[in-house]
Amino acid sequence: MSENNSKPQIRSLYETKIRESLMKKMGYTNIHSVPNLEKIVINMGLGKRMQEKSILEAAVEGLADISGQKPCITKAKQSIAGFKIREGMNLGAKVTLRGNRMYEFLERLVNIAMPRIRDFRGLSSKSFDGRGNFSMGIKEYYIFPEIKYDKINDILGMDIVFVTSAKANQDGKALLEEFGLPFYN
Repeated sequence: MSENNSKPQIRSLYETKIRESLMKKMGYTNIHSVPNLEKIVINMGLGKRMQEKSILEAAVEGLADISGQKPCITKAKQSIAGFKIREGMNLGAKVTLRGNRMYEFLERLVNIAMPRIRDFRGLSSKSFDGRGNFSMGIKEYYIFPEIKYDKINDILGMDIVFVTSAKANQDGKALLEEFGLPFYN
């Protein structure tokens, strides 16, 4: 993470080249109508291991290392007897990234973490929500170099949601492809 106030390289790339490329490719006439990345939400659910305090602490610490900011702990809003969940129980942790931290995370995800995924063939474009936002899951959070292997007690996964200002899936996909996310369909 850069401690100074300089712009991440991928943000400068968006402002100089990606935005102009999208204007030509998608036929936008106004620079303000070009879609941009608004925020990235990272969520780690604990699943069956939600009772174990050490797993929750490891998830919070790992998410803080990956994102560069302190995550908030998600709690159950209501009791669900079938899943043995009581209202107020800790379910996981999440963090919302905006601004420079968002672009720094995106840069590390595309350039460092994704190449470390075993048998990675690309991302499915079926994970768009109809409004240009994209969700992806990672099964093993230790693909990020910030996670120390000797501290790993349990393999945790995470969900990453890219929220864009795009109005349609094809616009959001074009934006994320320009940022370097590899789609296979």
